[in-house]
Amino acid sequence: MTEPNQLLFFFSALGAFNGFLLSIYFAVNAKKKIFANYFLALLLLVLSIRIIKSVFFYFNPQLSNIFIQIGLSACILIGPFLFLYLKSYSNQEKSNWTIHTIPFIIGITILGIFYPYVDHRKIWSNWIVTGIYFQWLIYIITSFKYLKPIFKKLKAKEKLKDLDVWLLSIYFGVVVIWLAYKFGAYASYIVGALSFSFVFYLILLLVIFRNSRETTFFQEKEKYKNKAIDQETLNLMEQKLSIIVEKELFLDPNLTLEMVAKELQVTKHLLSQYINETLGKSFSNLIKEYRVEKAKQLLQTESNFTIEGLGYDSGFSSKSTFFTAFKKITGSTPAEYQKLHSK
Repeated sequence: MTEPNQLLFFFSALGAFNGFLLSIYFAVNAKKKIFANYFLALLLLVLSIRIIKSVFFYFNPQLSNIFIQIGLSACILIGPFLFLYLKSYSNQEKSNWTIHTIPFIIGITILGIFYPYVDHRKIWSNWIVTGIYFQWLIYIITSFKYLKPIFKKLKAKEKLKDLDVWLLSIYFGVVVIWLAYKFGAYASYIVGALSFSFVFYLILLLVIFRNSRETTFFQEKEKYKNKAIDQETLNLMEQKLSIIVEKELFLDPNLTLEMVAKELQVTKHLLSQYINETLGKSFSNLIKEYRVEKAKQLLQTESNFTIEGLGYDSGFSSKSTFFTAFKKITGSTPAEYQKLHSK
């Protein structure tokens, strides 16, 4: 391999391998941050698999056909994981990831079994790969709607949050890679791999920049001094907070702010700021109010259980905390309330 080719191999392969390592990082740390990082980890993983295949095939045309087939097949999940990652930041409901992944995994597996790449290269080149790139493009187009709020900010000349810049970088990075693979064949097959490395390191610069200023990864600072929540986020948080009541999360006596933030798919900082500033109360007091409301319902309808037992059923961890919170919020003891309102 000549020296220019060695450099070409080095730069194109390095981005892919680093993307693979970063995908592991996000997968390992997803529980400590937000669930969306799982989708980001998987997006980087399938992109890296596709790029590694391109690099080795370019420099070693005799590469085993099974590796070529795996590399091409991985492309079918790039679009879905991009879509799921962006959606996880823009929708109050959990993404139904199975609908966007399992059918494609089953489909590409069946095609790979009945039309293996080693025996059907023309079918793969003319039909299967074309179909995969078309599906990838559809998801790119569909994913764009989750970036509309960011473009509205740009149109209104509002300052973008760091997270907004990050999501734009991921989206357009994937678009550049798609364009490189779709049209790079007219120039050189290695263009797609080089594009990935280039985009990867540009985004990595953003990571380093953010990490130098913040203690958390791809999340807003825990301190929210002088940072007001915009109206759009206020509306979204109002919708998300109802999930606590709908799913009765407060029934868990060990419930924490971090657990609720994870369930609502928001940062702990944002949830705390919304409760403190908008609702004017602490997280613990809010949960006590939910538990007292539940206790009031039980006191009105359940007469065959002890009052203390109903307190435990409402999420309180002890009799004393139940009686104290109930008296403070309602102005009466549980027994007095039951006597006046029991059915």
